[in-house]
Amino acid sequence: MQRHEKLLLANKAWALDKLELDEFYFEALAADQKPDFLWIGCSDSRVSAEEITGTLPGEMFVHRNIANQVISSDLNLLSVLQYAVEVLKVRHVIVCGHYECGGVKAALHNRRYGLIDNWLQNIQNVKEKYFEELKNMPDEPSRFNRLVELSTREQVYNLGHTAIVQNAWNQKQPLWLHGWVFDIHNGQLKEIVNLSPEDKADVQFVRDLGDEDGLSKALTTDIRLLK
Repeated sequence: MQRHEKLLLANKAWALDKLELDEFYFEALAADQKPDFLWIGCSDSRVSAEEITGTLPGEMFVHRNIANQVISSDLNLLSVLQYAVEVLKVRHVIVCGHYECGGVKAALHNRRYGLIDNWLQNIQNVKEKYFEELKNMPDEPSRFNRLVELSTREQVYNLGHTAIVQNAWNQKQPLWLHGWVFDIHNGQLKEIVNLSPEDKADVQFVRDLGDEDGLSKALTTDIRLLK
């Protein structure tokens, strides 16, 4: 039996198990989706959004890409974000990075793989922005982990800069942004940053000034950064 055929068999077993527990399970699943969460995660095969959060089908809208990046020119990401916020009316958008991320490692060590290097430039920019902090980390593993956290945090701010999120906040839509990191060594999620609608002015402040001083001031105003 080929490996892909095992997946098809596993699917049949899963479907039968669901029906044994609830004969109307798939009728309810097909009726509609009303997720509270949009998950923006890494494509890494070890980090499954539903598996590590214990959520069920229909509870989480999911987008994944290399190193969980939020890039303003990524129409795929923006389309998912717009649909989640404006149509599904999710209340929470979670950007989840993870330790041992291959994309972050490639950026940290300036490795070149070809086309993907253009995508990883976003992480290179984060590395350059926090060069002094990273340089002063005690060792390479600490530097690697910290870059994962900083990149995740920057992606949350990138979300806050989008017109989609800004418009939702302007319309008083309840929408919270979260930056988490999954520790692949112990299975735990670590909170890095949380932004609420009340933080709109500070996020806008960062976008308008677009300089390091403005970022520093905004991060120390009302935004709850969890170290």
